[in-house]
Amino acid sequence: MPVPSLLAVFAHPDDESLSAGGVLARHAAAGARTAVVTATWATDTGRAEELAEALQILDAGKPRMLGYADVWAPESAPSCARFCDAPLDEAVRRLVTHIREFRPEIMVTHDGYGGMPGHPDHVHTHRVTMLAAHAAGLGQLYPDAGAPWQPRALYLATHPHSAVKSLREVLDAHTQYVVPDKLYSVPDEQVTATVDVSPWLEQKIAAALAHRSEVERGALPGVIASLPPDVHKRLFGTEWFIRHNPVTATSAQTELTV
Repeated sequence: MPVPSLLAVFAHPDDESLSAGGVLARHAAAGARTAVVTATWATDTGRAEELAEALQILDAGKPRMLGYADVWAPESAPSCARFCDAPLDEAVRRLVTHIREFRPEIMVTHDGYGGMPGHPDHVHTHRVTMLAAHAAGLGQLYPDAGAPWQPRALYLATHPHSAVKSLREVLDAHTQYVVPDKLYSVPDEQVTATVDVSPWLEQKIAAALAHRSEVERGALPGVIASLPPDVHKRLFGTEWFIRHNPVTATSAQTELTV
C-alpha cells in the first residue's frame, strides 16, 4: 500500500525538525510526497535560509511560509502582523491555499497545548490548522484558494507524560539546560500513534542542527548539539501523535506510517 502524502504545519523554523523530522524523513524515504508550511518568519531572513537547508535534509521540498511575525521576535517579519494578532480568517485562507495546492492525504501539526513549551505561536498554529484542514474540503469556502481538497486525517504532535519524565532526567544528567517547571504533556493512553524514527534519527538531528541561529542562542537545537550522540536516540528516536479525523467517511483507511 502506498505511503500517504504528508503536509506538516508548524509555527517556527526548527519546529518541523524537532516535532516531526523523523516522520517526514520516513515518509519521504518510502516514496511519499512531503512538505512543510511554517507560520512565522519572512522568506528573506536567515531563519528561512536555515529552514530551506533543514527541509532539503528531510527531503521535504522548499519552504512554504505564511509570512507572519513571531510573537516574541518582531524582526522575524517586520512589515507583517504577529501571527497571533492576524485576522483568523486571513490566516486560515492562506493555509487552505497550501492544502489545496499540495493535496495531502494526512497532515501533522502541534497539539492543543502547542507542544511541551506551550508557546503561543504553537497554540495558534494548532487552532488555524484545525480550522483549515476542515475548510479546505468545503468548496464554497475560499473559492479563490483552489479546488477543494479534504485531508483524511490530522495528527497532532505531542508528548506523553512518561516521555517528559525521561527528558528531564536526561537533560539534568547531561546538560546545564534549565528545564522549565511547567511542561505540557498528555496521559500516555491519549497517544494514538507512537512512531519509532530511530532509522531516520541522523537526518532528524542534522535537520535540527541546520537551524544554526537556534543552536548559537542555546535553544533546543543548541542543547542537541551539546549532547553525546548516544543520548540522541533516547530523547529523539520516538515521535508521538494524537489522531484527529477532519471527516469520518474515508479517514479510517489512511494511517501515519508507524
